[in-house]
Amino acid sequence: MENDQILNRLASLKKEFETGHARIRELEQEQAYLRETMLRISGAIQVLQELMDQANAESAENENTIAAAS
Repeated sequence: MENDQILNRLASLKKEFETGHARIRELEQEQAYLRETMLRISGAIQVLQELMDQANAESAENENTIAAAS
């Protein structure tokens, strides 16, 4: 192989290597964002579930109060 060919191939591989690193960084940022989003969604699910449980408990309590008064 001639020196020019070796240098060209070396430059090409270095560029590919850096492109791969850049893509890994992008994917890591995307993964972090997705984790944060899922954590927020999980928190919202928990809050809404607690609100539903509280509403159901209050509804059952009101039904018991009405039944006792009858």
